[in-house]
Amino acid sequence: MKKHLLVILAIMILLTLAACAPGPNQLQDIKNPQGEVAGFWQGLWHGIIAPVTFVISLFNQKVSMYEVYNNGGWYDLGFAIGAMIITGGGSRGAGRVSRRRE
Repeated sequence: MKKHLLVILAIMILLTLAACAPGPNQLQDIKNPQGEVAGFWQGLWHGIIAPVTFVISLFNQKVSMYEVYNNGGWYDLGFAIGAMIITGGGSRGAGRVSRRRE
């Protein structure tokens, strides 16, 4: 019985993760109305301001966190690095010292 529950739980987790998979960006490498395509540097900036942009996007439908008119992988890399910069990038956990009880 316990084995069946684990299998069902694993299937549910896999289905949930599959549902979160993004689709292709139909606007990649297409210029926005201003004639620009966002690249690495704009992705970096958008990643840094993402927390503020997210809050604003909750109240204003014209604001979005992510520029869909981008050049693909370079914009995504910049966005990810920018998001890591603002959130600490996991360095907080690496700096902790574990203390053993004696």
